[in-house]
Amino acid sequence: MTPASPVIVVVAAVVEQDGRLLVTRRLPDTHLGGLWEFPGGKCDPGETHEAGLRRELMEELGVDAVVGEELLATEHAYPERTVRLHFRRCTIAGTPEARLGQQIRWVARRDLRTLEFPAADAALIAVLAGSPA
Repeated sequence: MTPASPVIVVVAAVVEQDGRLLVTRRLPDTHLGGLWEFPGGKCDPGETHEAGLRRELMEELGVDAVVGEELLATEHAYPERTVRLHFRRCTIAGTPEARLGQQIRWVARRDLRTLEFPAADAALIAVLAGSPA
C-alpha cells in the first residue's frame, strides 16, 4: 500500500483589471516549473487564506491586496503531492513586479487557453473562459 501524498493548501488570486487577468509563470526549478498560474502560494500552518494570500502577493509581486470571495475550491492529486486550491477574487494596490524573476502577464479571458496551466487550474480556466474544460 502506498502512503497518501500530503495535502497542501494553496490560495491563489484572481485579479482582473481592464478586462484582463493577472497570471505569472512558475520558475523553471519549481514543481510544475514553466507553467502559468494565478499568483499565490501555500498557506502556513495556522494562517488564514486571506493572510496567506496577502503575504504571498507581497512576497512575489510587491503588491498589497484586498482578498474577496472564493470563486472556486478544488483538489488535485499529482503523483508527488495533492493540492487543495482556493481561488479568491482580489483587488491589488500598485503595479505587480517580478520579485522572484518570474514572468508576469495580463491576459484576456478568451486567451487563457493559449497558455499552459497546471491540471489543478482546469476547472477555474473553464469558468473564466466561459466554456467547459
